[in-house]
Amino acid sequence: MGSLLVLLLLTGCATGPALENQGAVTAEPGDSRQLTVGSAGFTESDLLAQMYARLLREAGYRTEMLSVANRELYEPALESGQIDVVPEYAATFADWLNAKTNGADAPPVGSPDLNDTMTALRALAAPRGLTVLDPGRAVDQNAFAVTAAYAKRHRLSTLTDLGRSGLKVRLAAGDECVERPYCKPGLEKVYGIHITGIDPKGVGTTQAKQAVQSGRDQMVLTTSTDATLDAFGLVLLEDDKKLQNADYVVPVVNRARAGSEAVTKVLGKLNSVLTTEDLAAMNREVDSWRRLPADVADAYLEDKGLI
Repeated sequence: MGSLLVLLLLTGCATGPALENQGAVTAEPGDSRQLTVGSAGFTESDLLAQMYARLLREAGYRTEMLSVANRELYEPALESGQIDVVPEYAATFADWLNAKTNGADAPPVGSPDLNDTMTALRALAAPRGLTVLDPGRAVDQNAFAVTAAYAKRHRLSTLTDLGRSGLKVRLAAGDECVERPYCKPGLEKVYGIHITGIDPKGVGTTQAKQAVQSGRDQMVLTTSTDATLDAFGLVLLEDDKKLQNADYVVPVVNRARAGSEAVTKVLGKLNSVLTTEDLAAMNREVDSWRRLPADVADAYLEDKGLI
């Protein structure tokens, strides 16, 4: 709590490299042996942060954890070096930095194309003294689920299958689904899915899943690492035409303190093993089985031979 209080007090006056000096972040990347790993305060972020911290400790770094559930606070702290490493999501973070840099009305730079998204993200992050490391295989993006019985009955495994089926679909989602390009408009335009209405029960909420489970709705908007789909008898339909943005997991580091090749190599160890399915399984262990994120993270790294 003390560390969090200090962070809250300091972020108001702490800033990273001045934006008028864009491109002038030229000092050698740092390799501080004492690193603070940040978490955004939800299960998946906690798990990723715990894995980062454990890998860094195994490599000889001293680490401490800091949970800050608000990007408006932890991103400036990352720029200033109060936080050295944080897990992020490529497209979401790119759009957030873009809005911070160019204004809330700036056209989005995150897209379904991972290369384009990473290029835009790194261009926005570098002038702020931040380095975005390579993404791995794990992605946490919007996803759509139906009941397993519904999928089996209509032979559905992809959103294309659903569009081709001609089935009428009532979708449990948030109010914004009506106008967001990744939701109702995109499902209709890209996949030809016949959306008859939006049931405004939120994204991946228990109420939304229950509505689909009961047959009130036919599909629910959730996320690709949702840990509770099995409990409701739901399965994801593959976004085979890549409607959703490339929200791949990426470590972001303060360049002056943690931008070294050594840190990059340590954190990059996760890239070859961590999958979307792995994240969903770990989320389930924490959210449904009530295991501690640190214990789940350690067990995963040990199982994969990383520690």
